[in-house]
Amino acid sequence: MVVTPPVRAGIIGVTGYSGTELLRILLQHPHLEVTYLAARQVTAATPVGTLLPSFAACSGTLLVHPFCETDCVDACDVVFVALPSGVSGDIALSLSNKGVVVIDLSGDLRLPKEVYEQWYPHRSPLPADQAPPVYGLSEWFSHAVTGATLVSNPGCYATAVELALLPIVQSPWMDARQSVVVDAKSGTTGAGKSPAAHLTFSEMTENFRAYRVGRHQHLPEIEQTLTQLTGKSVSICMTTQLLPVARGIFATCYVPLVGPVSDLELRTLYEDAYRETVFVSMLPPGSWPDLHSVRGTNQCLLSIHVDARNNMLQVFSVIDNLQKGAAGQAVQNCNRIFGWPEISGLSVIASAL
Repeated sequence: MVVTPPVRAGIIGVTGYSGTELLRILLQHPHLEVTYLAARQVTAATPVGTLLPSFAACSGTLLVHPFCETDCVDACDVVFVALPSGVSGDIALSLSNKGVVVIDLSGDLRLPKEVYEQWYPHRSPLPADQAPPVYGLSEWFSHAVTGATLVSNPGCYATAVELALLPIVQSPWMDARQSVVVDAKSGTTGAGKSPAAHLTFSEMTENFRAYRVGRHQHLPEIEQTLTQLTGKSVSICMTTQLLPVARGIFATCYVPLVGPVSDLELRTLYEDAYRETVFVSMLPPGSWPDLHSVRGTNQCLLSIHVDARNNMLQVFSVIDNLQKGAAGQAVQNCNRIFGWPEISGLSVIASAL
């Protein structure tokens, strides 16, 4: 019997929320061995438990290093880059050019140069002649992801909204002359770990606020993906809001219809679109998703309602922003790249609370 050695994996940016979630997943992955960890704030090799107490049991074997490209390339077959946009993309491209499989979790590789400059101000865009990487929305780009060497992981809002909209946008029933309205809410981990007054406990608890109104960076990503997969120019009006919870995204999408369509017809459309998928599920008629149902999982739960009075389709989509919206989807892409079962290392069962 031939035993295949595990694939060596590294995480750059392990102390961020997405990086920490990645480490938790990878340590339980049957085909991956964590061989390299790096973080921007360390100046010398530091036991992982010193920086992340929840991993204290691993401190004897896992160290977090200042990033060194040569050491990373020597130690890894696949690298997850979980650094902020404006920093992550350059590192991801350089590692990819050195022959390492790379999955980048930032927004740096998702948009063309001129669009990136508009929606990610004060950050350095990538060269205009850079070939775009594979976009890692696995349910819709599965063949491209399989065997890829450089994958751009979708944004969290983008994942929830694209999975909600792609079946109806591809159909003849959406009225493309009107904008789709998206009301999307996120837990505070989506804002990252950088200190900000409006994210403190005193400001967020028992509170609720809109942010980046009209200028959220995932909006062009959503429109780009919908157009790419459908050939239709789709206009999205999206409002993003912060919930007083740690994790989760709840997106409600309002889609104008061209004529009377039954709930059954649209339910069949969605069930057919996701029948073969592991991580996208339709809830039964009359059931609506909630954040607890996806917490700690790589699941996206969908439900629909046809508002006949207004000739409008409502699509409800929930994900865990750190799982399906970031680390979990990155591992899902890794599984596809290496030809492993898509569910390897991932969960579809939510934590109890």
